[in-house]
Amino acid sequence: MPYAYDDQNIFAKILRGEIPNKTVLETEHSLAFHDVAPQAPVHVLVIPKGPYVCHDHFALAATDAEIVDFTRTVGEVCRLSGVQPGEGGEGFRSISNAGEHGVQEVPHFHLHVLGGRPLGRMVARAKD
Repeated sequence: MPYAYDDQNIFAKILRGEIPNKTVLETEHSLAFHDVAPQAPVHVLVIPKGPYVCHDHFALAATDAEIVDFTRTVGEVCRLSGVQPGEGGEGFRSISNAGEHGVQEVPHFHLHVLGGRPLGRMVARAKD
């Protein structure tokens, strides 16, 4: 089944300037901004400007230029936020939820960059 993009989702509205955001970085193909309900001292969302529903949709349908731009934007957000472990930061977690089982709340691909405190395990270990 093809991906159906909803152009009325909150991130589409942010990209159109209908909803304000606290921008961290904007590039030709990507926008990074602070989450309105941060879950860590550093909580930045990075979104592509194109109409992609989730990470696999983006990975399969985006142009090479969009993919490179997005990836570099994530790296620059980590640098600007001071969370890069190779540059003196204490590390970060990047999360992208997809679909119902992934608990995706907004149907526009977005990557969370979280850091600034210990984040614990990503998911509970399965019991044997």
